[in-house]
Amino acid sequence: MSKKVPVSIQVIDEELIPLYATPFASGCDARAAIVEPLSVAPGKSAIVPTGIKVALPEGFEIQVRPRSGFAAKNQITVLNTPGTIDSDYRGEISVILMNHGVEEFIVTPKMRIAQLVLSPVIQAEFIRQESLSETLRGEGRFGHTGTN
Repeated sequence: MSKKVPVSIQVIDEELIPLYATPFASGCDARAAIVEPLSVAPGKSAIVPTGIKVALPEGFEIQVRPRSGFAAKNQITVLNTPGTIDSDYRGEISVILMNHGVEEFIVTPKMRIAQLVLSPVIQAEFIRQESLSETLRGEGRFGHTGTN
């Protein structure tokens, strides 16, 4: 069984509480907290509320990630993948769905729209230097490490 971290949650409807589909799943399902179906046109995005608010422990974030089935079958993804829910945010979690497909996509009430993954956070302590250590790659940019 996976390690569990307590997360306080407020929810407008019990059916919107995120659930893990299997005992070893890393992501739990976020659902659409909408009353009427919502159309997402091809090439467009829509902000979809989830009906949940969380209080995360310090040192954690929730990453909002796409559902692989949506991506494979309908070309629907989360626009700012992964979206980040910081531990000091207390508002409702919403998901920005993007339709990369050629057909309209309909989000229905309580549809599973994204995965929420609880992740530890490590903040960087940036230390200014006059120069950085040399590497084989150096300042090579995009695509520099291979031809394929």
